[in-house]
Amino acid sequence: MAPPTVSYESFAPRSAEQIARLRRLEALTAGPVRIDKQQPKNESSWTMADAMSVNTSDSKISLSSDTTTMSRAYKTCDQVTTVLKHSTSLRLALRASINICDDISNRHAELLRHSGELSASADRLQAEEAQLNQHATEIGLPLRHYDAVDRIGILVGVLFRGTRVVRGLAKVKVDHEEYPELLLEIDEAVDFFGRECGGPLALEEAIKTSRRKPAGGGGANNNAFMLSGSMEYYRRSLDLQEAALYLIQEAVVDRMIQTSNDISQSLHLNKHQVVAADKLEASLIYTRFHGISARSNRLIRLLTGNKNTKGQYQQHADHNDAYHTLLTLCRTTYCTHREKLMKLTVRAHMDKLKDQHGLVGMTRIASVFLIRLCTVETQLYLDFFGEHAAVSNDDTTATAETTPTESTTTTITVVDTNSSIINHVEFQTYLNNLCSALHRTVRRGLVAVHDLDTLCQIVSVLREERGQASSSPITMSAARSISSVIEDAQERLIFCANTSLQKEVIRFRASAEDLDYPNKLLKQQQQQPVSQNNQQDDPVQRQLQIYESWFPPMRSVLKILSKIFRVVEPRVFEDIARESIQACARSLKEGSLVILQRSSSQMHADLFLVKHLLILREQLSPFDMDLRSVERQLDFSDAGKAVSRFLANRNRQLFSMSTENALVTLLREGVSVQVQNVDSKRDLEDALRSACNDFIDHTSQSLLMMPSSSSQLPTVLKK
Repeated sequence: MAPPTVSYESFAPRSAEQIARLRRLEALTAGPVRIDKQQPKNESSWTMADAMSVNTSDSKISLSSDTTTMSRAYKTCDQVTTVLKHSTSLRLALRASINICDDISNRHAELLRHSGELSASADRLQAEEAQLNQHATEIGLPLRHYDAVDRIGILVGVLFRGTRVVRGLAKVKVDHEEYPELLLEIDEAVDFFGRECGGPLALEEAIKTSRRKPAGGGGANNNAFMLSGSMEYYRRSLDLQEAALYLIQEAVVDRMIQTSNDISQSLHLNKHQVVAADKLEASLIYTRFHGISARSNRLIRLLTGNKNTKGQYQQHADHNDAYHTLLTLCRTTYCTHREKLMKLTVRAHMDKLKDQHGLVGMTRIASVFLIRLCTVETQLYLDFFGEHAAVSNDDTTATAETTPTESTTTTITVVDTNSSIINHVEFQTYLNNLCSALHRTVRRGLVAVHDLDTLCQIVSVLREERGQASSSPITMSAARSISSVIEDAQERLIFCANTSLQKEVIRFRASAEDLDYPNKLLKQQQQQPVSQNNQQDDPVQRQLQIYESWFPPMRSVLKILSKIFRVVEPRVFEDIARESIQACARSLKEGSLVILQRSSSQMHADLFLVKHLLILREQLSPFDMDLRSVERQLDFSDAGKAVSRFLANRNRQLFSMSTENALVTLLREGVSVQVQNVDSKRDLEDALRSACNDFIDHTSQSLLMMPSSSSQLPTVLKK
């Protein structure tokens, strides 16, 4: 009896995936599995033993399954073989590719090495080429300058005959386009030969040496050296530069002179004829100069260092004496001939304004005229010497259509660009000479003016105009002229004020009517009711009546100080006020003494002094001033004793360079400086305090000396 078959399914049941995998394994390997007849043939009853046992009953089915399996196996084997061959071919192709890549990498490295060598060789060749070009340039540079000197001489009208220079007519014109480049070549030749031979000093020394040598062999050798060396070509290049610049001088300087002479003859300015001020800007004095300004500006810019139209030429006048000299000549010629044309006209206009409007009205109108004149002259000067023309001739229509604000902005921009040009010494001197006509005319009129009000008006008007003139750099010359006139007017005002103070305060002699106090006040009170009945109460008239009741010296001091307070310098005003207040206080004290002598009333004298001192202090309070000063005086009281000691000293050392020198000792012991602090306000307060105390003392004493009767006391107090 066979042992029972044990199934592991009961212990470890298989999952559906495991069963399906076993099915596939069965189909590929052992074929069908024998199934126990006693058990049902379901998918869940298959075991491993059944799967591995051979089923004899189903041999046919097994044979067909084996055939199918073998065909599938052969087919799979063929596929695997094909894949293996393809993989082998791929492996061989990959190895060949790797070999090719290695070969390409080696060739690339070799190419990089050769490229580096070629690049280094190319750099070396370029450096050698640059060196060769530099050497070629250095070799050809002197020849270029030699050729330029020999070639340009004919163009500028200069021929060299040995050491002699023959001048003729120039073939080139300054207006030609090639002239700037020609001038540049001459300048480069001058710089080159100057470096080679040592400059102007070496040339002068060589010329002096050749002149000192005799006319024998030494002179001939030196002459040959001068003709063949760089020294001779340096001299020739300087001659060429002088000839080229002379063409500019003819085109600019001579043209200015000729234009000025033509204008003088046309307007008869040589016969002291003048042009009306309202027609001045439209006259030939301006139109003819505006006509030559464009060409002159283009040529002057070649001297000042600006570029030409092609942007290839540049010259520095500050580093070249020839250019600087010619530029200075152009400025001097322009300013000199403009002054000749304008001087008489400006002076005549000033005199005319003085005759028509008087001195006060003339100052305002003349200041406005000078401000306009400086503006127009500056614009014309910039048309000649500026970097950019102030007003272009091509933009006349556009300028006429612009607004005044745009025109002012354009003028300010042009002035800012040419700020250094308008500050040239020659031009500023020219403007100062034109503006000095105001100072000349006003100064002659100030000498005859004695009225303080007129002088104060002149100073006030001129200060306003000076503020307007100082706001722009164009009109600074007018501002300086107005300032000088203000100084003269202030000087005249101070002189007249001091004269009035001397006459009305210091040297004042009071009359009986001036010191008729208190009758003067009583008469004023009696007149007030009559005036009130006739007309309405006028505060100004009442104030004038009060003002007339003041003591004349004090009235004069306050009047003069109120007039000059705003028109003189603060320090000058304080000095005048200090002296006038001191003199007024002394005059008031003297007046009180005179009242005491005439009326024999101490009370009236004290009240007069107290009243006027109070008024003086009250009227001085609006003036913001400091009436303090330090006075220094030399004291010679000990000079006699010092001289006696000096003469008595037998061993005095006159030439000793120390503090023991006898002369130094004499000055130190014989002369001393006394310093005294003066405060007029404090002195005024002290005088007022003293006057009040004296009034109180005198009044108290008078009351005590009166009869003690009570019936008379009210009468005394009423008085």
